[in-house]
Amino acid sequence: MKKTLVVFSLILVYACPGFAQPGKKAPGLPIAILGAFDEEVRLLQASVQDKKESTVGGIRFVSGTLNGRAVVVAETGIGKVNAAMTTTLALVQFRPAAVLFTGIAGGVNPDLNPGDLVIARSTAHHDYETVTFDRKPSRQTRNAATRQPNPAFFPADSVLLRYAQAAAGRVQLEPPQPGGPRPRVTTGIVVTGDQFISSAAKVAQLRAGFNADATEMEGAAVAQVCYQQGVPCLVIRSLSDKADENARNDMLSFYKTAARNSAALVMAILEKLPQ
Repeated sequence: MKKTLVVFSLILVYACPGFAQPGKKAPGLPIAILGAFDEEVRLLQASVQDKKESTVGGIRFVSGTLNGRAVVVAETGIGKVNAAMTTTLALVQFRPAAVLFTGIAGGVNPDLNPGDLVIARSTAHHDYETVTFDRKPSRQTRNAATRQPNPAFFPADSVLLRYAQAAAGRVQLEPPQPGGPRPRVTTGIVVTGDQFISSAAKVAQLRAGFNADATEMEGAAVAQVCYQQGVPCLVIRSLSDKADENARNDMLSFYKTAARNSAALVMAILEKLPQ
């Protein structure tokens, strides 16, 4: 049975009892906003009104309203397992109408620079590969519930993607250096692996093998959970470095600006989304 996905680090949950059903609006269901680093979610949590804090499975969730929308915001921690765990806890506990995953990434597209943002048209695991029973290599993960293969690239939801692109056209972004050029926002491919990439050779490999625009450590795990649960999801990434040999120094220099820009785009998206 085909599943209709609405993606952009936003996840709409409708697979389990009580979740929003396809084609129906569920008033009051929050949008889940997740990020891996404290810096990535702190600004959003600080802006939440009518704030209520709760701890689920050891993870702190802040719920309330943001730009007039019901939200729940949490820090997942770094890496695919942490991101998948926190996403699952959010879906089960809060039954959100959608999930946005936000944060920093390394640039893979040579035309992009620190400060630029990538709205993920699709996400993929760059560190996953298996062999099928007919001995063919495959990058497709498998749904443990249905035992069916997932797509190698998890597609973003077209509706959320459209709203994100519209919001990107008017959001005010901070240049990574004073007086520098205004950051650009593009739509592209984000790849995920449990590695901090700091190698020009690896960047070239990811570009050639996946046509990737950015690389990070959580997005595809979140997208996979959402895909398997029939939940629309959208990933937004702000570049803190170019994932080359200077990546660690650049990340430390630019990640706060990158995180603020990512948070600004999320806020603009919330304002655009229909009530």
